[in-house]
Amino acid sequence: MAKKKACIPENLGLPLPRLCLAITGHRESNAAFAEHREAIAASLARLFDAADAVTQGPNMEAAPTRLLSLLAHGADLMAVNQALARGWDITAPLPFGLDLNIAINADPESVDQFDELLNRRPISDPILANRAGQIRDVAGRARLFELAEEDASIAAAHRTMLARKTDTISVQRLSDIASGRVATAGRIMIEQADALVAIWDGFTPGSIGGTRHTIASAVEVGTPVICIDASQAGRMLVLRTPEDMSVLESAPQLEDVAAIETFIRTLFAPSEADQNERAIQFHTEQWHAASSRRFHAYRRVEAFFGGKALREKWPQLKTKYEPPEKISEGSGRQLLEMAHALPGNDGKFVSRIQTEILQRFAWADGLSTYLSDAYRGGMVMNFILSALAIIAGVAYLPLTAVASKWPFALAEFILLAAIVAITAIGRRRKWHERWFETRRVAEYFRHAPIMLLLGVARGRGRWPRGSDTEWPEFYAREIFRDLGLPAVKIDHAYLRAALGTLVRQHVISQRTYHEVKAAKLARVHHGLDRLSETLFMLAILSVASYLSLLAAASMGLISEHVPYQLSKMFTFLGVSLPAFGGALAGIRYFGDFERFASISEITAEKLSDVEGRIATLMTAPDGHLRYIQVAGLAHNIDDIVVTEIENWQAVFGSKQISVPV
Repeated sequence: MAKKKACIPENLGLPLPRLCLAITGHRESNAAFAEHREAIAASLARLFDAADAVTQGPNMEAAPTRLLSLLAHGADLMAVNQALARGWDITAPLPFGLDLNIAINADPESVDQFDELLNRRPISDPILANRAGQIRDVAGRARLFELAEEDASIAAAHRTMLARKTDTISVQRLSDIASGRVATAGRIMIEQADALVAIWDGFTPGSIGGTRHTIASAVEVGTPVICIDASQAGRMLVLRTPEDMSVLESAPQLEDVAAIETFIRTLFAPSEADQNERAIQFHTEQWHAASSRRFHAYRRVEAFFGGKALREKWPQLKTKYEPPEKISEGSGRQLLEMAHALPGNDGKFVSRIQTEILQRFAWADGLSTYLSDAYRGGMVMNFILSALAIIAGVAYLPLTAVASKWPFALAEFILLAAIVAITAIGRRRKWHERWFETRRVAEYFRHAPIMLLLGVARGRGRWPRGSDTEWPEFYAREIFRDLGLPAVKIDHAYLRAALGTLVRQHVISQRTYHEVKAAKLARVHHGLDRLSETLFMLAILSVASYLSLLAAASMGLISEHVPYQLSKMFTFLGVSLPAFGGALAGIRYFGDFERFASISEITAEKLSDVEGRIATLMTAPDGHLRYIQVAGLAHNIDDIVVTEIENWQAVFGSKQISVPV
């Protein structure tokens, strides 16, 4: 009976593509928006029709399109209402808690009205009640990510402003605080989007967090902007650079529905034709429960030269890989416990992290580790076999006559054939490429839970680009995008718990790993150097000894038969010692242990700095602990991780498995 091929758990299917659009634009009070309201609504409808045509086309299976919005009156609610009518998913990263968000955006004119809205009391003004009702109704149908840790101070500042409308200092103070919060929420929205839809008149400067600022933030992180000109609602432009914002006439124009659909298709579809095929291959890879001894050559070299004690030099190398379905009870258990312990956590979201993130990480990590052993172990074995082939070829000299050389020649032939076979198999099975790709996936998913639980993402234009393929980045981005933002209310308790447990523990574990790795690889590098140099010196000593014997024989100090009888032995030593030393030098060059040690050392230093910043921030009182600070640290960690990936890929990128000549 054939053994069933183990593959990725059935609950982990290929990610369905999902188009994510964000919306920003003028409020109802803007003159251009008010004058061209109907035309703007028609332009939005045309854009959304094109999005539906692309995502719901023939033979297309996609997740519902997602619209991200701050739920402000004006362009935001116009777009959200159209999206809801189409059955789209709505996600709202709010700059304040929901009640404060409604109390501010409904635009009350007095402290009493503000308190009615904030405390959900009956609202005396019907116009105000209608505005508040619209926002609350939409919010009830959206996934909310509420930035509420500064609500108390912002509410107090808003009351002061309403009580002292003529006091410019109070007005400015509120504007400074509130606009910063809106800018932060806008940045979250942009990072989650494939494109930002902006309804802008092209000249209104606005404040921090306003339409122009949000557009500038989008192009800064590489998120393209579809700009509907509020003063000419029929005109739709694509902005990609800050210069496009200054000279709108130079920006590409989406002149008709076909052009809009083409542009959206570039956002929605992968840039490579083989993305889906490569992802399918990733899902159908052969799973190995444990490492294979035939691929342990690299690990044996690393252990022998990197170990400090004898037991560290000769450890048991066979490693069992953690099955995806077991990770929640194994290495992922602590993370899940910390995530569930976050105050007000989104339990369903955490459960999805368990399946969609941790299980995929375990799958990618197991595959990558196996392929790494195959590729690096195969190449190290090639170096060793090449030295043994040379040694086998000359071993007959001190042992037998030329007539009996054939067994040694046969052994040399077999060893050389083994090198060719290992190289051919490694190239045919693409050990190098598959290792690179699966390792990129694994590292993205290793760090993802921290980012996701804090609502932090890498902007569309900030993902690294592989030299040969981009499917690992596309695959990871689609999974993270599908999860989106958790439905949580970010307050001081949530921030403090996330910072002190999830973020801190992740940084400590990664910093410790890189410190240990850097020290070990440095020992491997120096150990290989010392042994190869020793073998080279022994080869010199061997040749010098033979020459000394010849000189002594020529001077009559010893019999001429002595150097003659020992010549074959010295020839053997003169060939085999540098051959084996050269193989070790080749392994050192191939493994680049010193450069990898430097990469890990630098990474550990960066993570240590972040760890110190976390410790400092943990001592801050609640009023001084803000989401933007914690999110900034998460971004720093993400940048460190991605930089480390790019660095080690730069080292091994050109080192394909080959014949060691």
